[in-house]
Amino acid sequence: MGAPLGFSRDAQIFVGQGHFQALIDVFEHFAFHETRGTTRVVKEPIGVCGLITPWNWPLNQIVCKVAPALAAGCTMVLKPSEIAPMNALIFAEILAEAGVPKGVFNLVNGTGPEVGQKLAEHRDVDMMSFTGSTRAGIIVAKAAADTVKRVCQELGGKSANILLPDAELDRAVRQGIGACFINSGQSCDAATRMLVPRARHDEAMAIAADEAGKQVTGDPLAAGTVLGPLVSQMQWDKVQRLIKSGIDEGATLACGGLGKPEGLNAGYYAKPTVFGNVTPGMTIEREEIFGPVLSIIPYDSVDQAIEIANDTVYGLAAYVQGEDMAWVRDVAVRLRAGSIYCNGPDIDFTAPFGGYKQSGNGREYADFALNDFMEIKGIVGYGN
Repeated sequence: MGAPLGFSRDAQIFVGQGHFQALIDVFEHFAFHETRGTTRVVKEPIGVCGLITPWNWPLNQIVCKVAPALAAGCTMVLKPSEIAPMNALIFAEILAEAGVPKGVFNLVNGTGPEVGQKLAEHRDVDMMSFTGSTRAGIIVAKAAADTVKRVCQELGGKSANILLPDAELDRAVRQGIGACFINSGQSCDAATRMLVPRARHDEAMAIAADEAGKQVTGDPLAAGTVLGPLVSQMQWDKVQRLIKSGIDEGATLACGGLGKPEGLNAGYYAKPTVFGNVTPGMTIEREEIFGPVLSIIPYDSVDQAIEIANDTVYGLAAYVQGEDMAWVRDVAVRLRAGSIYCNGPDIDFTAPFGGYKQSGNGREYADFALNDFMEIKGIVGYGN
């Protein structure tokens, strides 16, 4: 899918390994049954699980579904993205070599309509776990509705990054560029909306443009490449359309813009782009872009910043940066999103991951994922 070689090794593969280990650690101490009064509460495998994973973080999302399904005692059918399927084939070979019994893990390649739809509709599938676009997630949920199966989804996002008035601006803005542009901007929890105090907007825009200019875009096999190509012509066209909408609707183009970076005439490369003076309601402020494009939105009060951050159909992630941790925490609890990242923390494989609103339902990672793959049975009178 175009990720630079170093990023593939240090991030794409690393997070898959991390989630496997976190699930193993949880599994060793997980309570599959407990007694409450005279009732025995038992957690049992939900059954056959259909798993549909995306192309942008392919191995990560496979592990985040397969590992808890295995630990819960479920059998499963995985349909990886047809755009980036090779990692799934290697993963299947690893599971076979590790001794996973035949029939427990099953891999079927194909498109959403050909395979994903059939999985969601099938009467013998007890649960669907889907990661992808909100549009496709709705289709999966509708297909699953006739058999009333459980559906867990991790969908799109339009995450806000609030820089509080006391934030160290240079560090916070540069960190925000990284949180937006990681994986060439092709992350559902990318920090694509940067909210800054109005008095510091122009300064923030200049810092962001400077940092964006340092994001080396090029051959993913070349040393030093930070941003590889976008995944496809379709994705490149979408990003170009949205960049054009930002220009047409009056946002200030601080750097980047339409077309391909200089010297990159072949391939789906997009220019690292920063817009300033973005206002609520602009297309680039509302729609998920899935490319290296940052929107900087000025605010007049922290209350207004929180209101803007929450004014979206999505709710996957949000970011808060500031020096006063009490202030940071107060803002974090007021944001309507499933994951809030305070001051650029290190990855935590035990934290829950999932969305509010149209960013999905259910939670992945560690014991949160394990619970989603289980049914809860209460045996009342068990202790009499």
